[in-house]
Amino acid sequence: MLLPTTFLLSSLLPLALGASWIAPGAVWYDTDGNKIDAHGGGVVLRGDTYYWVGHNSINQTPLMYSSPDLVNWKNEGKQANAVSGMWRPKIAKPNGSFWLFGQQDRYVLSLKSSQFIGGYGTSAKVHIPPSDYTYSDTGMFFDDASNTWYLLTSADHNIVQINRINADGKLGEKVSDLRAGAYEAPGIVKADGVYFLIVSGKTGYRANPNKVFWANSLAGPWTGGSDIAPQSEKTYGSQNTHELTIAGSQKTTYIYMGDAWDSKGGAASNYVWVPMNINAGAKTVQLDYHPMWKVDVKTGVVSYPSTFKRYAADRAVLSARSDEADEVTFRNVTGTGALQWVSFHYRVDDPEATDAYVIVNDGPAVNISSLNSRAGYHDSTAVQLKLRQGDANTVMVGVIGGEGHKIEVDALELFDED
Repeated sequence: MLLPTTFLLSSLLPLALGASWIAPGAVWYDTDGNKIDAHGGGVVLRGDTYYWVGHNSINQTPLMYSSPDLVNWKNEGKQANAVSGMWRPKIAKPNGSFWLFGQQDRYVLSLKSSQFIGGYGTSAKVHIPPSDYTYSDTGMFFDDASNTWYLLTSADHNIVQINRINADGKLGEKVSDLRAGAYEAPGIVKADGVYFLIVSGKTGYRANPNKVFWANSLAGPWTGGSDIAPQSEKTYGSQNTHELTIAGSQKTTYIYMGDAWDSKGGAASNYVWVPMNINAGAKTVQLDYHPMWKVDVKTGVVSYPSTFKRYAADRAVLSARSDEADEVTFRNVTGTGALQWVSFHYRVDDPEATDAYVIVNDGPAVNISSLNSRAGYHDSTAVQLKLRQGDANTVMVGVIGGEGHKIEVDALELFDED
């Protein structure tokens, strides 16, 4: 049995939010308190502001968000009101205008605007050179070495292709392709002169071990095919959509950006952003997963939260039962009165068949997996909850699933707020 996922959001969320951490797989909210809805997207830096463009889950129209820090995102609205069914939109600026490229049906749709935010209209339905093949998924890469934008696509016949975007905004010649198997969702990151092409297997909305190939030039050839995370993690339940480079004053940080799709690629889908460890000499890319993290966009330094309070459960073992609830209760939990990060430390014997739920004070029961799609797959699951201000909060954790399944609860953890 799964509990409701709506759980009276209006009673949990403040009117405006100030987020402080990136939690892969968790539900992320914009500054208005609404769930961020920008799937299959990409992020670009313009001035001192980052812009995230992705498709919304209702009708796949391009939505844009802006942020100064990759954590607090303002909804900039629909970018092309008359356009729907445009998957995985990515932004480019090959000339004085601004462009969006995405998948519509089995071709590339390009949109054009004279302004960066809003006003995008259809420019062309692009059939990809050299042979007008049909394709799925759209990626984008800007190469600062040549000041050129490149469109990345994956074909129905298992060819990942890279095409130059010409100065007039039209799709240009094929630069190279990857013919190594059934891959899609391409993205490229460049580190120390080496180009790394990250791709996903073709398993629909089910996550799989994403792979990385490398080349010394965008012209190829592409070599490799190693996993970017342990195979059993299936890229931490995500599919690649974009890679972002933060060239900070102290270090350069590379970020993998993936979608944690629900079973239909719909509104319950979340996002998995994780720093990447790239060794250009060894030609390797590995995701550096942490339940909560952030990057200083000025310095490039990655940091992690400090514990404010930890409430122990003495390794309480809860069993799924049909006759009565099996729960553990944390009392005197300190709340801020606003949305705050809380981490539940627990282990599940089978995350596919068992889930934990949480009850805050006298509120409704909520599946933790509806707050973070990585729930049950790690020892620590971070979610955002609104607790009353002060120390009078009660948080209850229970188990649901097939009878006989168990979870082992260790602790509830609160963090210092920035």
